[in-house]
Amino acid sequence: MEVESNAINIINHGTLIKGDITATGDFRLDGTLEGNIQLNGKLVVGDSGVVNGNILCLNANIIGTVNGNLSVKELLSLNATARVKGDILINKLSIEPGAVFTGKCRMLDEVRQQQEAEAAAAAAPAEEEE
Repeated sequence: MEVESNAINIINHGTLIKGDITATGDFRLDGTLEGNIQLNGKLVVGDSGVVNGNILCLNANIIGTVNGNLSVKELLSLNATARVKGDILINKLSIEPGAVFTGKCRMLDEVRQQQEAEAAAAAAPAEEEE
């Protein structure tokens, strides 16, 4: 039996999950997760959704609460009701007025450039002092 990679997983309000979640499709969380999420698709944390853990995904729309670090390969959207406490690593960021974000934000391009500069510096021969 084949599983569709574009399937949408939904965890409803009132549901508590303790453990990590890995999925290939999109995911909507309106309940509470005590653990990490790793997706190849889009994550939506609904208005009653709470994540106490780290998130790695392609796209994310945060309407509820995230207590942990986010790494989003494409677009992270923080709605007006979003509450995020943790560092974010993103390609593109959209924040509506009213959203609360506490942490550091780094752009993937910035990280890539820093890594390239560090690699070039490490590869350059050390100059000898006279």
